[in-house]
Amino acid sequence: MVLDRLGILTDEVYPDQFVKSLDWIVEQGLKHIELRVVDGVNIANMTDEQVDKVRAEVEARGLSVTAVASPVYKCALDPNRPVASGDVFGQAEESVEAHHEKLERVIAITKRLGAKNIRIFSFWRETEPELHFEEIVKHLKKAAAIAEREGVILLQENEPACNGGFAEEIGKIVRAVDSPAMKALWDPGNEAYGGRPAFPEGYGFVKDVLAHVHIKDAYVLPDGSSRCVPVGSGNVPFIAQLRALQEDGYDGLFTIETHYKPEGGTKEAGSRMTLDALRVLVREAGERA
Repeated sequence: MVLDRLGILTDEVYPDQFVKSLDWIVEQGLKHIELRVVDGVNIANMTDEQVDKVRAEVEARGLSVTAVASPVYKCALDPNRPVASGDVFGQAEESVEAHHEKLERVIAITKRLGAKNIRIFSFWRETEPELHFEEIVKHLKKAAAIAEREGVILLQENEPACNGGFAEEIGKIVRAVDSPAMKALWDPGNEAYGGRPAFPEGYGFVKDVLAHVHIKDAYVLPDGSSRCVPVGSGNVPFIAQLRALQEDGYDGLFTIETHYKPEGGTKEAGSRMTLDALRVLVREAGERA
């Protein structure tokens, strides 16, 4: 059931108070966490000692780390070409080769945490991504070969600022890489944020290569700008999406990554609103809460 497989990114609760986030997560009855930033430090930049302390805090509360939400391959394929950019959560712009090295370190961190899944990206979005498809796939094949050797899974997320910006693109990338070590991470909210229909259209492009789901909702304003909102109040038809996942036999995990903070409020309030709404939507979709 969805709620039995539900977790959250810890910095979506209290961005600079990791332990407080963990306690909140336990209070909410969630089962697992993903790690992106811990007390202001990107997980990819942590020392072994820091990683061990994180794992000890997590396990002391009966939780588990199921994925590392890394910034790997949020970089330009060629710094001489104009590209989009997005949030890097404290990371400096680096070369592709530096990111291949970063992947090795992130894999070591992931395994030290007792996890197996690593969220990655597909390089900053080119003006015409399709012209660079082979180059993108070549580098991601290299990444997948490393992941296969190390026994981890790379989760390719649809991120509008990247070449795999939408479900159709990441589905194509994952199929071209053609490795058991690379799957799709489906974020329907990112699809909506980018102005494309998440369900059934977006989901249809990734459901056969899907291994992880992020929970987020968003809509596009009349002026063309986008806004994240609690689930159920944006453009993602979550009841239909949840039903389809169940009918298609999806048995992977769900992670809240709401990106929503109410005006004058906190990220914790935004995550609580999303969690409360999701519980209702799950019931409406016919799942047991």
